[in-house]
Amino acid sequence: MIIGSNIIFIGNLPSTNTYAGQLIRTGNIQEGTIIHTNYQSAGRGQVGNSWESEDGKNLLMSIILNPATINPADQFIISMAVSLGICDFLNRYTDGCSIKWPNDIYVKNDKIAGILIENTIIGDKLEYCVAGIGLNLNQQKFMSNAPNPVSLKLITGSEYDPEKCLSQLSADLDLRYKQVISEEFAQIKMDYTLKLFRLNNWFNFRDQEAVFVGKIVSVADNGRLKVERKSGSVKEYYFKEIEYIL
Repeated sequence: MIIGSNIIFIGNLPSTNTYAGQLIRTGNIQEGTIIHTNYQSAGRGQVGNSWESEDGKNLLMSIILNPATINPADQFIISMAVSLGICDFLNRYTDGCSIKWPNDIYVKNDKIAGILIENTIIGDKLEYCVAGIGLNLNQQKFMSNAPNPVSLKLITGSEYDPEKCLSQLSADLDLRYKQVISEEFAQIKMDYTLKLFRLNNWFNFRDQEAVFVGKIVSVADNGRLKVERKSGSVKEYYFKEIEYIL
């Protein structure tokens, strides 16, 4: 086992990703180490967004990886694998799980988890990766202005043991990460594409030009989202270049 071979629990942290970065800078940290906490006072999401989580109710964790064999140009494969690992875990308890590109996990039309991947690239080598995960287990009230949060408890009505869920999620993530280091990229990309939120259906989107009707068809190797228009043309978008209209 790589992911979960070493687990560090700290009751309260500003950010598990920040703490993971500090451990990396010590120069002696085991690959697959998980840092998890009950509460983050400054939990981070993509592009400066915050992550809301009630104390002790959810899974808040970061994983330290050393994917040295992965070319930096292929770094999005790690995000794919982490997303799939979370979906594998959720499939134990509910259906309707999908990946809202690039970093949100949905159950039907609601967000249950978010991912923050932070990579350290030195020269042409992907030196370290910190994969931060926030997954809503037992929280029932959300106070932020996030439009559609949900938790497993809200979906199923059951209470979940965070330690048991951490063990299960770690095992699922470990299997997906082993696909990465075995360079099973085609399988990961196929599985990821099939899990994409709103795949192959026409919906409204907004880009820098206008609102348009489009259909998600795939993701490029570099992580760009491929969206087809009614005209038949396909355009690729980086993160923040396109907005889902929910």
